[in-house]
Amino acid sequence: MSANPAALHRIELEALYRVGEILSRSLDFRHTLREVLRTLDEQAGMSRGMVTVLDPESGDLVVNAVSGQDDAVAAPVRYQSGEGVLGLILDEKRTVALAAAGAEPRFLNRIGIYDRRLPFIAAPINLGGNLRGVLAVQPNTPDDGLLAERTRFVEMVANLIGHSVRLSLDIEQEKKSLAEERDSLRRTVRHQYGFDNIVGRSAPMRRVFDQVRMVSKWNTTVLLRGETGTGKELIANAIHYHSPRSRGPYVRLNCASLPENLLESELFGHEKGAFTGAVAARQGRFEAANGGTLFLDEIGEISPAFQAKLLRVLQEGEFERVGGGRTLKVDVRVIAATHRDLEAAVDGGNFREDLYYRLNVMPIRLPPLRERPEDVPELARYLAGRIGEMQGRQLALTEAAVRRLTQYNWPGNVRELENCLERAAVMSESGTIEAELIRIDRQREAPAPAAAFVAPPPVTGATPGTPPGATSGPAAADAADANPDERARVIAALEQAGWVQARAARLLGMTPRQIAYRIQTLDIEVKQF
Repeated sequence: MSANPAALHRIELEALYRVGEILSRSLDFRHTLREVLRTLDEQAGMSRGMVTVLDPESGDLVVNAVSGQDDAVAAPVRYQSGEGVLGLILDEKRTVALAAAGAEPRFLNRIGIYDRRLPFIAAPINLGGNLRGVLAVQPNTPDDGLLAERTRFVEMVANLIGHSVRLSLDIEQEKKSLAEERDSLRRTVRHQYGFDNIVGRSAPMRRVFDQVRMVSKWNTTVLLRGETGTGKELIANAIHYHSPRSRGPYVRLNCASLPENLLESELFGHEKGAFTGAVAARQGRFEAANGGTLFLDEIGEISPAFQAKLLRVLQEGEFERVGGGRTLKVDVRVIAATHRDLEAAVDGGNFREDLYYRLNVMPIRLPPLRERPEDVPELARYLAGRIGEMQGRQLALTEAAVRRLTQYNWPGNVRELENCLERAAVMSESGTIEAELIRIDRQREAPAPAAAFVAPPPVTGATPGTPPGATSGPAAADAADANPDERARVIAALEQAGWVQARAARLLGMTPRQIAYRIQTLDIEVKQF
């Protein structure tokens, strides 16, 4: 280095400019410090440099970056208060400049990079008046009378590093806050869409839960089957949030809500100028779901022409945007849902057979509410609690109201049950839902399919406790429509059983489900006690 003060000043200005550039372009604090030390070596003639950062937990200065050395070498070295020259700075928070490092008895040179015959400069890195670290460097030449000038330069570099430390700490804190918020949201969402929020203890629902738990572990395509209102979207949510892809995106689309031309753009995206109004390129749902799950509701509503395009994505995992020629590859797990009879649609030529087999890898059928009446009481109380939260009050269902709910067939399934309860909640001033507030649209009530009432073969003859004229088994229920005295017989059995339907069912040789259905179809008003 030249001893000319003007030349030294020019060199230091150029080095300061370069240091400022480095500190402003990177948010990787440790990498940035190594770049600063390299600049001091190449441009300012200070090849031996080190940056220590204050450990807020221990209060020690920890080596963070060393000229020409990696993190593995620098990381373990610490300086405590009063320990060596750096420990002195930790105590007194002032710059130390030595004409010869070896002349100071407290000089330790723990990392072994400094020459004891050369000058040594250590300046505190301050942030808001508080010490955050130390920049310690050594000029490459013996003291030439310009130690004070070089010390001012090192202090300016330390000041620039201090501003970078502030930014780095702010960003680190923001990252930590975002990570905590993300983890909290993930826990909330996982709980919200967990099995605890899907009500059902009946055998059909337990089978569904078992299937969901098994299929969640893999990337298998799932086809959810079931009537409208049976909770297909809830099951799809549970599959995603209990799968290895739960940290990835979860994208949903109702295929019935869009016409075919918009559905293609929505799923595959489009390039700028692909059609009128496409003023910018836009990614589709498949791209958005890359690495995660795509839930396609009402898959049975798409046209045969679009089915061929969808088939290619499911088979190959690749597609082109509308108006584009570049093939895009995605890694997406597909969960599809439909209430339609896809097998009939395949036979009728309205649904591609190859697409059907591609979707039907793991079919899960959700039972309608009429096939699991034992779940109605618990489900009703859960829905009443949720409605109460929306209304800002507590709602309670009386036992009579619960019994009335279990007597209905619920052709609209859970959605109809929820609407019925919300209507009753609106009409309840006290927050208690009585049986009289349960208004059911009996015009919509329809007999349940025969499959819902599978029972053992009828047994001829009377059984003990069977009223005169009644036969045992389901045959009694099946013949009811043809028997004009059926209504009187059911009422008589209910009276004898104290209007407890399970007892009356045993008297008539029916199942509880069958007598509940007869009470509905015969329009019998159940007495409450």
